[in-house]
Amino acid sequence: MRRASVVRAVAGIAASVGWAGLALQLLLIINNLGPALGVWRFIGFFTILTNIGAAASATAVALGGSTGLAGPRARLMVATSILMVGLVYSIALRALWNPTGLQKVADTALHDGAPLVWLILWIVAPHPRLGWREIGWALLPPALYIVYAMGRGSMDGWYAYWFLNPTTQSPADLVSSVAVLICGFAIMALALIGLDRRLGRKN
Repeated sequence: MRRASVVRAVAGIAASVGWAGLALQLLLIINNLGPALGVWRFIGFFTILTNIGAAASATAVALGGSTGLAGPRARLMVATSILMVGLVYSIALRALWNPTGLQKVADTALHDGAPLVWLILWIVAPHPRLGWREIGWALLPPALYIVYAMGRGSMDGWYAYWFLNPTTQSPADLVSSVAVLICGFAIMALALIGLDRRLGRKN
């Protein structure tokens, strides 16, 4: 099988996992909270927003695109964010609840399945040898989300993640949480860029 076909096949799997997990999670949250509040809460999670971006990018790659959502910069942004979704969930959130049934299926797809398939996609996809300065683009999604999350929370008092909740942390703790997150994203992005450059030399 040609490399392009492998890339498109893996991207198709990533897109399928992402869209299916998102659809199931949306149905579950609407069933629990109703349409209006359910959708509002749904788009309040970094996991959800990242998976939307990841599924859209994977769809573009699966359809044979190579620019825009399928381009190397977009794929770096998506890969960094979706891998951090899996990592942060495993470290800071997984132990806080024990989903069962369909919620477990959605949870696994969005926090485990999507990051795993995207890691594979990053490895098999073309490697243009990204520059180290591209790290700035990878840090844009978490930076924008932090502003978004703070703004939402100031309006309705609900925060998706305990480590971004200013009502339960001191200002110093909140700044520390944000700093740790940004550093984590930076390290992940540097690792992905390094892998891209290493694999690019082998092409």
